[in-house]
Order: sequence, then structure tokens, then C-alpha cells
Amino acid sequence: MSVSMQPFRGDGQEWDRLIQRLPAPHLLQSWEWASVKEQYGWEKRPMLWMEGDTPRAAAMLLRKPLRWGGFAARLSLVYLPKGPLLDWEDVSLRQQVLDDLQRLAHRFGALFLKIDPDVILGYGVPGREGAREEATGWAIAGELERRGWRFSPEQVQFRNTVWVDLRLEEAQLLAQMKQKTRYNIRLAERKGVYVRLATPADWPLLYEMYAETAERDGFIIREREYYYRVWERFSHPEGEAAPRAEALIAEVEGEAVAGLFLFSFAGRAYYLYGMSRALHREKMPTYLLQWEAMRRARAQGCTMYDLWGAPDEFQEGDRLWGVFRFKEGLGGLVVRTLGAWDYTIWPFGYRLFTSWLPRWRAWQRRRYSYGASETRKEVREGV
Repeated sequence: MSVSMQPFRGDGQEWDRLIQRLPAPHLLQSWEWASVKEQYGWEKRPMLWMEGDTPRAAAMLLRKPLRWGGFAARLSLVYLPKGPLLDWEDVSLRQQVLDDLQRLAHRFGALFLKIDPDVILGYGVPGREGAREEATGWAIAGELERRGWRFSPEQVQFRNTVWVDLRLEEAQLLAQMKQKTRYNIRLAERKGVYVRLATPADWPLLYEMYAETAERDGFIIREREYYYRVWERFSHPEGEAAPRAEALIAEVEGEAVAGLFLFSFAGRAYYLYGMSRALHREKMPTYLLQWEAMRRARAQGCTMYDLWGAPDEFQEGDRLWGVFRFKEGLGGLVVRTLGAWDYTIWPFGYRLFTSWLPRWRAWQRRRYSYGASETRKEVREGV
């Protein structure tokens, strides 16, 4: 029986249930994520590849029309965050999906089509003991290049990350952490750090801490309303009894000193947003916060915790090196993925747009940044 592409005609609950049956379903391919992006000018274009009644692949395409006057009024951007979803080892299936996506890009009038699926290139830090490569991932990278796709200069998401296996018992999770990390977790407990579940009333506090973190650590965030919409959508997913996002706050003597948002989808927990203050940092609240996040994710049935972001290059000069050392201490596995690739329809327009986009995006985010400094480094947030 042949596989055919077709638009998805159902509702959000059906979409989310459907993609959870495919390999490596991702939060950013969920209906909720696309619904948030709809409020910022992106159109949902969910597509399925069916073999009879069986879904073989899926892609939540986000399409945004470009407004460059009459000349480019019909052009658009098309992006598949962490998609498409399929068995990438099935050569004929992936070739058909890529063929269909390239045709869709032309049909949608796309300046370019961007994908960044969770295709794994390797595990571990290159050059270290135990690091290994994945032949299928590298073969797919070569195939994309032969097809005319380009490794994107605009990597919207982090292409490398750290995964913690939550199938382990708590004692095993602690045992695989670095000794200093375990010590800091116990220190935080001894010093009176208390972790509680946040409520929507805490969202202004969490945003202020996030903005303070951005100012201190040199990255640029979005306006307050964006995060409120994300948090609201995932805290109350349509048709679901349980939330897909919760916030945790670490306190010292009743004063909030750190927080994080814990997202979950299809058995994977995600650490997308973390925030902290300079106050009481010697009490190591962020260590206890991460430990409680792992415990909560396990209790909710998650089998893996995605710490969301690791260096592009595993060198001390990389902008994420300090954050990576913290995450590495939590005992996870480095996962290196394919990253974002662009299929270009109009090469000249693509070069023009990709040279202009980073400056525009930095300007947009700087408008909303807390206490913006002209000397601050422009570092993407990752989502």
C-alpha cells in the first residue's frame, strides 16, 4: 500500500494523540505550540502521510506571509519546528516526505522552508571517552545537501542538548550526577531552600526573574505577553485534564530566588525557561530546583528530561559553556542533532533575508528586554 500526503482535518486533541504514535514526537510539533505561534502571525498547516488508515509521518508546518510591499507580498516563510516526524531510517519514506515538502514549499510561495528534526548525529562530547556517531544521521545530512538544502545560518532551536534518563530510580539519578552537584543539592536543603509549585499569580514574578537573568547572563528575551500566552496555553491544554506546563519556584526564607518552567509532552519533560536572582546564590537554589523538577517529571510518568541546550562547539569559549557545565553535572547524556536546514526557493532573496533577519530579531527582542544594555551579547533563547 502506498503512502500519500494529505492535510490534517481534525482538532488539536486528535493531532496531539496522533503524533504521539510516531517516532520521537516533540513538544514543538504539538497543536498547543502552533496555536501560540498563530497569535504572532504564523498559520497552522498540519500535514499527514498516511498508509491506509495508518499515519506514517506528520509535519506541523508554520507559514508566515512576508510583507515587503507588492514585490514580495506573495512570499512566505515556512518552518517545521523539530519536524517532520517519521522513521528517518526508512529511506523510501523520508525521500517521499522530503519530496512532498519541497513541492509544498513551492505551492506555499515560500522564500525558503526550514526544518530542524531531532535526527541524531551522535552522542557524547566529541573527543571524549564514550562519544559515538550515528551513521544514519550523517547519511541524512549528506542527502539533504545533495538535494540542495543548506545548513541554516539561523539555528532557531539549539541543535545540541542534554538528556537525563528518568527511568532510573532516584538513587541512581543522584549516583550518576557529578559529586559537586550532589553536594550542592544537599547544601541547598541544609541551607533552607524550599521549592514550591507556582500559580498563575506568580507569573509576573517569574518574568521579572527571567528578565533579570537575561540582563545578567547576556541573552535577549521576548515581551512579557509572549510568555504569558505560552504558559497559559500549556497550563490548560484543550481537552486535557493534566497541565503540560508547570512552574517551580525556589525560595529562601519566603523570598523567591529561582524558578523554572517544566513542560511535558509524550513522555518527555523539557526545561525551556529557567530564571534566577543574584540573591542567595551561595545556597545553590538552582541545583535543588532541577532535582525537584526531575522528581516531579518522574512522578508524572516522563521517562526523559530534556535540559534544552548545549554548545554548538564543545569548547570553553562557547557562549553556552558555563550553562553546559551545570547541566553536565546533572548526569545527562549529550545528544547532538542535525540542526536546522533550509530549502531555498529564491536564492538571492534568501541571502538578503538571512543577512537581515538576525539584526531585525535582535532589535525586536531588545525592545522588550529588561534594562537593556547596548553592550549585551545577542544570544538566541532557543524557542
